[in-house]
Amino acid sequence: MKIKMLSGRGRLASKDDLAVDTAVLLLTIVTLIIVVYPLIFVLSASVSEPLSVVRGEVRLLPVGFTLEGYGRILEYKPVWRGYANTIVYTVCGTIVSLVATIPGAYVLFRREIRGHGFFTTYFAITMFFNAGLVPTYLAVQSYGMLDTMWPLILDGAVSMSHLIVVRTYFNTSIPKDLSEAAFIDGCSDFRLFFEIMLPLAKPVIAVIALYAAVAQWNSYFKPLIYLSDPTKYPLQVHLRNILIMGETTDFMGSDADELADMVRLRQLRESMKYGLIVVSALPMLCVYPFLQRFFMKGIMMGSVKG
Repeated sequence: MKIKMLSGRGRLASKDDLAVDTAVLLLTIVTLIIVVYPLIFVLSASVSEPLSVVRGEVRLLPVGFTLEGYGRILEYKPVWRGYANTIVYTVCGTIVSLVATIPGAYVLFRREIRGHGFFTTYFAITMFFNAGLVPTYLAVQSYGMLDTMWPLILDGAVSMSHLIVVRTYFNTSIPKDLSEAAFIDGCSDFRLFFEIMLPLAKPVIAVIALYAAVAQWNSYFKPLIYLSDPTKYPLQVHLRNILIMGETTDFMGSDADELADMVRLRQLRESMKYGLIVVSALPMLCVYPFLQRFFMKGIMMGSVKG
């Protein structure tokens, strides 16, 4: 008894359809391997013997097993301070980004609001022109915000791409008849926004929150520019300092025991490098599963139309 294969549209699958499906499946498998292999390698290298990592013996699975690298990382007190600073910067930065982005997208969504065209053009210009690093630094300095958390939070709080995603979500996912009926019943713009639009926009709000949180968590360059107090450094800067420490260690004038410790530390630094990647990425990996269902729905609905 022959089994007839059906395509996704309910018709008999031809040889061309089978060839395309096979090619797509193979491409998906290759892409999965390309994405998953570095993750497994980093995790394996972080728990492997440092000497094996230095020799390049780690290919996929761990060679030996040790948590000494993680122990050295956790013993470094600035890491915990950096975690606390990064959490503060991420939470505050995400809140500021949402407060600025969602109402801004609502203004772009409401064509009836006076000045709609001006604000749309104003925001669109920022996609093509940027003041640059030096003018931005001078502006931050003139505002007296150097060595504070505000440049890290306010710089880049609003992104035009985020505004477009939220505005498109409002256009495609919330019926205009709903807002018209609300206005007929005497609803104001503020009440429409807070009592109708926001509750219906939870998926796209989760998307923007995740984007803003990841960008803030991984922020590395701006803290180096605007901060000079090590106690205010975020996690990423402290991780950088751990990676580069000991590179200029002087081996001259050391006895045998000290020299052995220095060699061991240099070997351990390779395991620490991969452990730092795991440590810095772990919080975002833990948060993402809780936002995944909102993320998929929001990003698809918010990107249907431009």
